[in-house]
Amino acid sequence: MTIGTGFLLPIIWALTILGLSPSSTAEFPTSSPLEHAASIWQHLSKSYPDPPSLASMNLALQGYRAVKNDLENPLLTVIDFTRPSTQKRLWIIDVEKKQILLQTVVAHGKNSGLLMAEHFSNRPESHQSSLGFFKTAETYQGKHGASLRLDGLEKGINDMARSRAIVIHGADHAREEVAKIMGRLGRSFGCPAVPTEISSKLIQLIKEGSLLFIYGKNYPSIPQNPPPLVSK
Repeated sequence: MTIGTGFLLPIIWALTILGLSPSSTAEFPTSSPLEHAASIWQHLSKSYPDPPSLASMNLALQGYRAVKNDLENPLLTVIDFTRPSTQKRLWIIDVEKKQILLQTVVAHGKNSGLLMAEHFSNRPESHQSSLGFFKTAETYQGKHGASLRLDGLEKGINDMARSRAIVIHGADHAREEVAKIMGRLGRSFGCPAVPTEISSKLIQLIKEGSLLFIYGKNYPSIPQNPPPLVSK
């Protein structure tokens, strides 16, 4: 299988996530970023029936490799909003062990679309999902129970996540039973909401300093000069 260069996240862009320089990152394997991503994806494909796409994994792993030494929690979460909400499109991955620890459905913002998430925003009150890289932060008890704050790492793309109260939380409208009845999951105000019965387990796995990557339509639209990224 081959992958077009349009899916490649420029290394300089990836290395600027969290304000890092190449010298501050972990020593890379001798393989290229694309070869490394393909190797992990092939392993997951052989071991699990429904892994993330190679396109989303390639981007997620380039970002992960860039910030690995600055993560307090080594797990990687990938959400693929190019899939419909009826499919399990969130994966928690142990990169070092090449294992998928959890896979589940996840809701998108009400103004991002119905079955498919097609519109994304960083704007307050947009009620749309945001794409890109996030770092998980602290937990708290909110109106949806246990919830996990997120810090967006890409300026102009998702850096308003905390002020928008974009968090991971459980929701009854994000349960698979709802999708079976309605033909889609319910939607949130922009939060990646997960089924209530697995929300606590999920939050405990990825809280406090892991990397989350949300992939979606037209991401990345790589400009000639990539936008600056936010240090968190």
